[in-house]
Amino acid sequence: MHIIDGKMWANKIIEELKIKVQELKFKGIIPTLAIILIGDNPSSEIYVQNKEKKCKEVGINCLIKRFSAMVKEEEVINVINDLNNDEKIHGILLQSPVPNLDEAKLMNLISPKKDVDGFNIENLGFLASNEENVLAATPKGIIKLLELENIEIAGKNVVIVGRSKIVGRPLALALLNRDATVTIAHSKTLNLKEVTSKADILIVAIGQAQFITEEYVKNGAIVIDVGINRIDGKIYGDVNFDSVKDKVKAITKVPGGVGPMTIAMLLSNLIYLVGE
Repeated sequence: MHIIDGKMWANKIIEELKIKVQELKFKGIIPTLAIILIGDNPSSEIYVQNKEKKCKEVGINCLIKRFSAMVKEEEVINVINDLNNDEKIHGILLQSPVPNLDEAKLMNLISPKKDVDGFNIENLGFLASNEENVLAATPKGIIKLLELENIEIAGKNVVIVGRSKIVGRPLALALLNRDATVTIAHSKTLNLKEVTSKADILIVAIGQAQFITEEYVKNGAIVIDVGINRIDGKIYGDVNFDSVKDKVKAITKVPGGVGPMTIAMLLSNLIYLVGE
């Protein structure tokens, strides 16, 4: 059993990004990310702080726009429009979840050329058409991990457990674009164990701590655990690591797997958008 070290790979990518940022600054370009944070969700605050910290580490300017949960939609729309029109802003991120407002509507107001998260409907359309522009950070991080670990994607039977707009759906399209045979399983899937146990690559993003145990996993499978579940001050994945570790060929751990890659890919997307 091999542990896929997302933290190690992410650190290497961060070092490469530092060089690219210095090259841009030498040309007089300061890569800048604007983050819109609505409400006081503690998890969202932590995520934003982590993104801000990584931006500073790489040399990216990070501008955070904070609003109360009771902010009027018009005010947020005006800020998004201002950021869209500001040439000094290269990427815009709307932190999810968004309380009390139409999150999808606000996401789609972000210019596709500044959509660092890849959630704008135009960028999703490119993805569905096998013409990827900006791929959402978590799916991009998962695919990058597989590529860096020299894990073949083409022709493999990949099962994704979870159909969210943030992970499952864009990831399925991205894997199809790379010639995988993809199945999406979810809460309504019948005979889930039968479905997942056929996967060469099993990717789990359901938000249920340690849900996947050995009977869900095929011998010699690659397992990617996307889950981040906080229980009594500890973080658990969606996969019961101890249960499956002796059955799999390779697996990510939580923490230290997909999480660090997500932030690295977010910053990678920003640097890509600087050049657009």
